[in-house]
Amino acid sequence: MTQLDARPQAGDTVRGSAPADGRDGGVRGKGLGGNSVGLMGSAVIGVSTVAPVYCLTSTLGSTAGEVGVQMPAVFLAGFLPMLLVAFAYRELNKVMPDCGTSFTWTVKAFGPRVGWMCGWGLVIATIIVLSNLAGVATSFFWLLAGEVTSSPAVAALDGNKLVHIGTCLVLIAAATAISYRGMTATKGIQYALVGLQLAVLALFVAMALNKAGSGGADFATSLDFSWSWLNPFAVQSFAAFTAGLSLSIFMFWGWDTCLTANEETTGSDKTPGRAALIAMVVLVGAYLATAVAAQMAVGSGTTGLGLANPDTGENVFAALAGPIMGSGLGVLLFVAVLASAAASLQTTFIPVARTVLAMSTYEAMPASYAKVHPRFKTPGRATIVAGIGTGVFYTVMTLVSEHVLIDTIYALGLMICFYYALTAFACAWYFRAELRRSTRDLVFKGLFPAVGGLLLAAVFAKTLYDMWDPAYGSGSSVFGVGSVFVIGVGLLLLGVVLMVAMERRSPAFFRGQVLTKETPALVVED
Repeated sequence: MTQLDARPQAGDTVRGSAPADGRDGGVRGKGLGGNSVGLMGSAVIGVSTVAPVYCLTSTLGSTAGEVGVQMPAVFLAGFLPMLLVAFAYRELNKVMPDCGTSFTWTVKAFGPRVGWMCGWGLVIATIIVLSNLAGVATSFFWLLAGEVTSSPAVAALDGNKLVHIGTCLVLIAAATAISYRGMTATKGIQYALVGLQLAVLALFVAMALNKAGSGGADFATSLDFSWSWLNPFAVQSFAAFTAGLSLSIFMFWGWDTCLTANEETTGSDKTPGRAALIAMVVLVGAYLATAVAAQMAVGSGTTGLGLANPDTGENVFAALAGPIMGSGLGVLLFVAVLASAAASLQTTFIPVARTVLAMSTYEAMPASYAKVHPRFKTPGRATIVAGIGTGVFYTVMTLVSEHVLIDTIYALGLMICFYYALTAFACAWYFRAELRRSTRDLVFKGLFPAVGGLLLAAVFAKTLYDMWDPAYGSGSSVFGVGSVFVIGVGLLLLGVVLMVAMERRSPAFFRGQVLTKETPALVVED
């Protein structure tokens, strides 16, 4: 047995687990079902987790409200750091295909405490996303039911908090059950749901372009296309740009699920990274096409069907479905949003459950979460606890705040920047000795990740400063402090408290005795 620095050589056989004492610093096998997903399936899961139709209906209005007609430019600006960080994920995954991803990699680069907080950032961001997905799925479920039954009273049931929360909890339970049954069940459903989303979105874009400039009361605010829409420097202020960028970054969140499922993917060292890049290209194309078409059809103003109208900004497609697609085809848009939220609700359990599984395997969380279901080969306990946590979080936040959806989305941007930036920096630091070896290593292992990390760190810092103001997000506050700040910072501080508690319970991990810093990542056989 020979321990090699960071990666196996050609022809070597990688062992999936460390010795029983777990003190060699190596990546451990988790018992997940290997070779369950191929390249296309992995890319589909990445797109599904992002939930493009759900993201668009939730953030088109908010982004237009921040940056106006520069919305397409901000989408491109949000894509750039995500693309650069995706290269960091790809390079790290090649040498450490571990389902802990950001957690495992940052521990190896920076040590246990930074790695623990990075893992916590991913976990809590996922819980926030799951709660919002469930909320949007619930709203569109009742909107669709109202359309099908031609009953405004049925559609209005979504406004009843008890009915809304009850429906939301049922959807969370169903998604948890499907995810519990494994990647094979997840993959089959996702092909259909992602295909439906993209097809309906393409139809919406075509019909919106057709409506642009057609006249009539609904389209009096339509605009002619201008290339200036793609100029990020035309945004009226830096504060508006960073707020819009935070929302844009949220819209790309989730592509890294391709990497989180790496231990269950065919060709775990290369396939997940390629799938993530494919997913990113599909997403940026869909976002740009939809943003331009919607803006041409109804504009980005605050009146009528304008995208920035505060009365419709939290659910843009609910307002545009009928006017753009007609009462018949408009129902398809409701179906697409419901499918998007439901599909993502299911796949978003993948990163949180597998991150918790990895943290538990490496003794950073209670050992009970390291259990894998013997039949389904999934982190069963972690999946169930994630479902319960999502339900509790959404119920509490809905009862506390009338604007929980928009405020948690803004807070989510902070979490995403936090753990993505740490992962990008981890890549540059982990490979620091190799950056002079070739131009490729310098660019993909050092330059791209470092620039991506710096961009996200800058957005994190500026967002943290801006969200102190109660006017940020929905405008609500807690003791004079913006509720977005309270949600975002409060959840990060909760992570610090939990980390301190775990350090008392599991000192070996925090002493660097389980998953060690700057030690060989893999154990190989000669």
